Amino acid sequence: MLRVVATRVASAARTAMVPRIAVSGSQCTRASHDGLKESDEEFDQRYVNFFNRTDLDHWEIRKAMNDLAGMDLVPEPKVICAGLRACRRLNDFALAVRFLESVKEKGGSQADKIYPYILQEIRPTLDELGINTPEELGYDKPELAYESVYHM
Repeated sequence: MLRVVATRVASAARTAMVPRIAVSGSQCTRASHDGLKESDEEFDQRYVNFFNRTDLDHWEIRKAMNDLAGMDLVPEPKVICAGLRACRRLNDFALAVRFLESVKEKGGSQADKIYPYILQEIRPTLDELGINTPEELGYDKPELAYESVYHM
């Protein structure tokens, strides 16, 4: 009995913590836990402004990218470009590649449609900064994969 009650309480707490999206007219807004509402454009601009800070350090950029990875959204190309520029300012190539990997994973079952669009949009920034995609580096294929002895 106690297990059932604990499960229901945890489920209710999880649903209460999920931000709700309210649609008013043609404008989408995000409702955060404190009740403030933020449009999609304001959300994107907040992250772009954050990544454009000159005093950004490695911990802060990783925290912001981790927060983006934990949200139920694929970041807009302008947010991704700002994040890549921040990685370049900090001279952190590995973080830039990992960020691109997380963006690809955020596409989920639609990654084959979303990721090529994202790459198309951020290609000028990638070329400008000299950042390779995980596919260009060969990270999409296992390095030491052997052929299965069962499929001969």
